[in-house]
Amino acid sequence: QVQLVESGGGLVQAGGSLRLSCAASGSIASIDAMGWYRQAPGKQHELVAAITSGGSTNYADSVKGRFTISRDNAKNTVYLQMNRLKPQDTAVYYCNAEVLDSGSRYYDSWGQGTQVTVSS
Repeated sequence: QVQLVESGGGLVQAGGSLRLSCAASGSIASIDAMGWYRQAPGKQHELVAAITSGGSTNYADSVKGRFTISRDNAKNTVYLQMNRLKPQDTAVYYCNAEVLDSGSRYYDSWGQGTQVTVSS
């Protein structure tokens, strides 16, 4: 079993910053890509940012230049630094990780979600 636990969401005013964290735990052999997705009310689930084990990153156009994804492979943790937040960033943010466990089983794992609310 692999678990992802997110933290760092909350309420912030427009222009403010938040940092999300997501730690993977369990019998982990390796983690390939890690990423953050979000879903706002009435909208589709969308990729916000992703990072490979080698550090290559990919961002949604709407967050480029404002959000930064990073990871600490030793801690099996991925971060999302969100700056210059806008009301349209309001959503539930989900962590995702592609995990190979010690039994060579592959998991496309998801966190429980953390609410980010940006007030205008």
